Amino acid sequence: MSAYVAKTNKPGYEEAAEVQEHRIRITLSSRNPKSLEKVCADLVHRAKDKSLKVRGPVRLPTKQLVITTRKSPNGNGSKTYDRFEMKIHKRLIDLVSPSEIVKQITSISIEPGVEVEVTIAN
Repeated sequence: MSAYVAKTNKPGYEEAAEVQEHRIRITLSSRNPKSLEKVCADLVHRAKDKSLKVRGPVRLPTKQLVITTRKSPNGNGSKTYDRFEMKIHKRLIDLVSPSEIVKQITSISIEPGVEVEVTIAN
């Protein structure tokens, strides 16, 4: 959507440069859901303070990585197994804003263990 800019030929009136808005998708992933939700809440709160269009956080399906191993090291003894699993939680946040404002929003202190991926689409 473009804004209407009135053109005048009078001196002293410069044309207002249109600010190009980008669609920005922020993908957050972590093994700890509490720290992930905290970072999501901070990002959404900062974006709403700047009066941006925010969609999310969208909760994506949790990936469960499972490894099953034998307990006995040499193969003798009872056949008992250990099952180890790691869950990876993901969230998506969509913003519509100029790229300069996104730098200000994403400059928050991010919890350790939370990975952030920012993609910009026009």
